[in-house]
Amino acid sequence: MSFASMARSAGASLFAPGSKGFVRRLQCLLTLALGTVSLPSLANGGEANLVLPNLNDPALATFFGGLTGSTLLSYGLIICVLGLAFGAVIYAQVKKMPVHRSMAEVSELIYETCKTYMLTQGKFLLVLEAFIAAVIVVYFGFVAQNAQGGAGLPASEVALILAFSLVGIAGSYGVAWFGIRINTLANSRTAFASLEGKAFPVYAIPMKSGISIGMLLISTELLIMLCILLFIPESLAGKCFIGFAIGESLGAAALRIAGGIFTKIADIGSDLMKIVFGIKEDDARNPGVIADCVGDNAGDSVGPTADGFETYGVTGVALITFIMLAVPEAAVQVQLLVWIFVMRVMMIIASGASYIGNEIVMKSIYGAKDRFNFEAPLTSLVWVTSIVSLILTFIVSKALIGNIAIAGKVYGDLWWQLSLIITFGTLAGAIIPEVVKVFTSTHSRHVKEVVTASREGGASLNILAGLTAGNFSSFWMGVIIVGLMTGAYLVSQAELAQVINPDHGATMAAVFSFGLVAFGFLGMGPVTIAVDSYGPVTDNAQSVYELSMIEAIPGIEEEVKKDFGVALNFDKAKDLLEENDGAGNTFKATAKPVLIGTAVVGAATMVFSIIFMLTGGLVSDVQKLSMLYPPFLLGLISGGATIFWFSGASMQAVSTGAYRAVEFIKQNMKLDAGATKASLEDSKKVVAICTQYAQKGMFNIFMAVFFGTLACAFVEPFFFIGYLVSLAIIGLYQAVFMANAGGAWDNAKKIVETELRAKGTELHAAAVIGDTVGDPFKDTSSVAMNPIIKFTTLFGLLAVEMGVGMVAHGQQTLTYVMAGACLLVNLYFVYRSFYGMRIEVLEASSDSK
Repeated sequence: MSFASMARSAGASLFAPGSKGFVRRLQCLLTLALGTVSLPSLANGGEANLVLPNLNDPALATFFGGLTGSTLLSYGLIICVLGLAFGAVIYAQVKKMPVHRSMAEVSELIYETCKTYMLTQGKFLLVLEAFIAAVIVVYFGFVAQNAQGGAGLPASEVALILAFSLVGIAGSYGVAWFGIRINTLANSRTAFASLEGKAFPVYAIPMKSGISIGMLLISTELLIMLCILLFIPESLAGKCFIGFAIGESLGAAALRIAGGIFTKIADIGSDLMKIVFGIKEDDARNPGVIADCVGDNAGDSVGPTADGFETYGVTGVALITFIMLAVPEAAVQVQLLVWIFVMRVMMIIASGASYIGNEIVMKSIYGAKDRFNFEAPLTSLVWVTSIVSLILTFIVSKALIGNIAIAGKVYGDLWWQLSLIITFGTLAGAIIPEVVKVFTSTHSRHVKEVVTASREGGASLNILAGLTAGNFSSFWMGVIIVGLMTGAYLVSQAELAQVINPDHGATMAAVFSFGLVAFGFLGMGPVTIAVDSYGPVTDNAQSVYELSMIEAIPGIEEEVKKDFGVALNFDKAKDLLEENDGAGNTFKATAKPVLIGTAVVGAATMVFSIIFMLTGGLVSDVQKLSMLYPPFLLGLISGGATIFWFSGASMQAVSTGAYRAVEFIKQNMKLDAGATKASLEDSKKVVAICTQYAQKGMFNIFMAVFFGTLACAFVEPFFFIGYLVSLAIIGLYQAVFMANAGGAWDNAKKIVETELRAKGTELHAAAVIGDTVGDPFKDTSSVAMNPIIKFTTLFGLLAVEMGVGMVAHGQQTLTYVMAGACLLVNLYFVYRSFYGMRIEVLEASSDSK
């Protein structure tokens, strides 16, 4: 019995005696209403109805002298397990590193507070999942075509798809939790290692933490996707991929946005105290410092880790979807799918080997030095991994598909052409960080320009110089991405165009090449995640050092010498930690455009898959993909508007939350002669303020995005295509502009503090103010556009198919009614995202209550 049939039976007895609760009845009625009107499925199915080929059929394709695709990919499971073991071993090594109890206590306090935050976010994620689950149930339970050609899958299959959406959320959530655990171990170990005055351990410990996260994240993602591919029936695997991708996309969007709001409320609240009270960085008397440390993990560890997990998965799902829609030959489908997954397995090997080799060489070069440029070994790792990945891509491709034959014809050049296309993306993963450093590094002329402008122009010219850097960076980032995609397009027009589709080979090959560029962006995924995760450890290490108050502990020098054999050098330790934080800031900035670029290029592949479905394989309605078709043009305009609303809504949540945090901290800062530390109760209160506004802001944004996507998908499918295209392109430039402007302001402050040693001056005040402007730019609004773009595209996939199915069966009026209703809800939450979040000055009497 299909899910739809079961639902109709349930509806017949909905108001029978004993039915429970009005709310439950209302939920049932809404589901039945949506489902009943959508019962007729799309005649040709859709993206979520794809059936994967049988990878175990030797008649379709074999590899390495007779291995079927399933057998070959099953070996990939072993590599994934080894990748997980690699991450676990590094974790154990970090945990065993020496640390003084005073620093360990601080890092454990940070972790315990992070745990509270994560548990709160976990409950919140389940609430948001309820909205997604409703759409999944309606679509797959009532609309999707079943094996008999009717509408609605069996309840067991719908439940499996729902389960994989929960697996997606759990994956994003789980790797994010692992990230904060190892980072909060590494921060105190890094702080302690600095006491000896040696530079290399201060670099090596955050790097260990980062590669542990990167290897575990990518191995977990690939393990889940291989399990779906190998162990779920072909008729269900595509649907489970979609459910998994939507779940991880929801998890990443929620954790990225909420984490970004949380961390910048705390950061601004803590930083402004340096100006208000003239206190030092991470002063233990500041109640906002603990919240700032938690925020470093919530925003710079939890968010990026969940984002990276989702990016890797969604890009893969986009390519799988495209292959199944655009490639008619099952034999070609098998060979491309197996090739893509083998490339992914190879990437884990390349990243692990590159890290080990790079660490050996870097230790031989820098191990004995008192000081070195902390960016140098990080840059070396990125380039080494890129080159190793590039070489392995060609070697493995030659071995795997070097003599690929389609319909009896051998295509002897396809292996290197596909490898070259991926290489454009792999190079992007190395070139983009270099371009970003031009605008955000402490050695950048743009960053030094921000400092110079601040000398005479104060905060005003500081901000203008940062905006200039951000604008220039967007231009050059566009040039790089367009150049790489153009190269991929030109290569794709050779044998790939002949193989991929007999009717529209040139177009299909071009779009597939763009997806492979996005795939190549992630070619060194573990290392990209590692250098991004480096930043929150270096940032926290400074805070742990100050909060531990280790310098004031009686007899500390003798104690550390006796217990650890280390002679203390406090001044050098602080200098090393600050310099390393600058490198962390730079490499946090370099990872953001890589993930953002992947979102846009990968979304392009997914959008084309939707186009292919709507046009019946580019046969009908192609003229509607034109500026001359008004709904398409209106969609283009609407997508851009959404990007600017989102930028404002996320910053509004930060500014209001920061106002409340600053207000509380100013009232509770104790600078009396005997005060040495802020009370734990006051610190927890600041954390509570950050959490409150992070969740409030996130809920408004999620609801607006959720109902806005439904409205756009229901109103007209080609309007929705224009909306998605605009969302991706304008989102790319807005995100890069904001991320790099924020990075320039951040490291300009770092130059003032470390190189110029000008803390407490007017120049420092101007740099701090610029940094507080950049905080929500770089760590809230810009970074969250990546999961927002992908979530909208993936979730819209189901919504647009539902809308098309309704219109195809004479229910256009109802579709417009639903679009209008969803738009009203969307506009309500858009309104709330400002007017429900704006700063209101509380009465003194209410403050005291």
